[in-house]
Amino acid sequence: MKNVAVMGYGTVGSGVVEILLNNKEQIAKKNKEEIAVKYVLDLREFPDSPIADKVVHDFDTIVNDPEVDIVVETMGGTKPSYSFVKACLEAGKSVATSNKALVAAHGTELLQIAAEKKVNFLFEASVGGGIPIIRPLYQSLADEEIEEITGILNGTTNYILTKMSRDGESFEAALKEAQEKGYAERNPEADVEGYDTCRKIAILTAVATGKEVNYEDIYTEGITGITDVDFRYAKKMGTSVKLFGSSRIQDGKAFAWVAPVMISTEHPLYAVNDVYNGILVKGNNLGVSMFYGSGAGKLPTASAVVADIMDAAKNADRTVYEGWTAEKLELSSMKEAEHRYFVRIAGDKEHSFQMVKAVLGEVESIVLEGEKEYAVLSAKTKEGEWDQKKAELQEKGLQILQVIRAEI
Repeated sequence: MKNVAVMGYGTVGSGVVEILLNNKEQIAKKNKEEIAVKYVLDLREFPDSPIADKVVHDFDTIVNDPEVDIVVETMGGTKPSYSFVKACLEAGKSVATSNKALVAAHGTELLQIAAEKKVNFLFEASVGGGIPIIRPLYQSLADEEIEEITGILNGTTNYILTKMSRDGESFEAALKEAQEKGYAERNPEADVEGYDTCRKIAILTAVATGKEVNYEDIYTEGITGITDVDFRYAKKMGTSVKLFGSSRIQDGKAFAWVAPVMISTEHPLYAVNDVYNGILVKGNNLGVSMFYGSGAGKLPTASAVVADIMDAAKNADRTVYEGWTAEKLELSSMKEAEHRYFVRIAGDKEHSFQMVKAVLGEVESIVLEGEKEYAVLSAKTKEGEWDQKKAELQEKGLQILQVIRAEI
């Protein structure tokens, strides 16, 4: 029998316990031994819960118990999760976590400790919730040279953008509805400013390249500047706007960024709506593959954690995944990345379109009836060159209302 300790009895932690109890026989059959919950670490008491007699409040109880084989970390954040997880690994206990902040900030060190101690540090649930993506990258696609990973990695922002697209709601109204339904926190900054997506694409990039990726080096732009007017243009153009986390290897250069992107109906991620996540992976031999499913939620995320528990239990005497090295992946400047640009310009098209063409060259133009503005769609341009052209437009007295990268 393998004993598990769960640190944090919140949404995901309680889901892990629920699956381990409800699917006890199935898990034992597949792993050829029982996996039992011995402790649940939390500051609270749960007198009416099935785990009432397993609740402990002192971390030392877990780390010092030689009968605890696997520890689950679902507390979130990096304090005290980092010190707790590190201590567990050093004590020879495998760890499964859903904590993307922990993995993004300390994954390199924790993976190294796990390898040294011949235990496992597994984090399938840290990206994409219940969508299998980490394990496929280092197992199923191990022979591939990954050229691109692009994903809708945050259900909150995807829900907000879907409401704006389908119902014509403003960002503020869509955010309020997301909060009322429990999809967004009272303080939604980590989601809407793109920080959550940033950490996830950093993890995926590290897994794909085998090198450390500092999430703080990744260009990150959220969705707070996207408006209902943008979606009116998108509807007329047959496009939509999604928040992408993207990692791409192009001509030997590595790019990683987070930003809203306007995409056409032909894009594989166009149909990923509401709170769902979708991840596109492009390999040099396989081509494009897609991973789609619930990117969050109690049981989907807990299911991924339990799969890691089972993996760790099966491989009690060896490290399944040694992870990436401490060698840092050098990311190219965002100024070198190439995109088309959707640009909204104040004023009548007749008065300024020729000036726009003089700077941007031949561009497609879009006009919304009743609006004192118009939009253009530029040719593919490097970010650095676009910054110069944008400055030129402004020097000519043009007021730029919006700029969204486009993959159309």
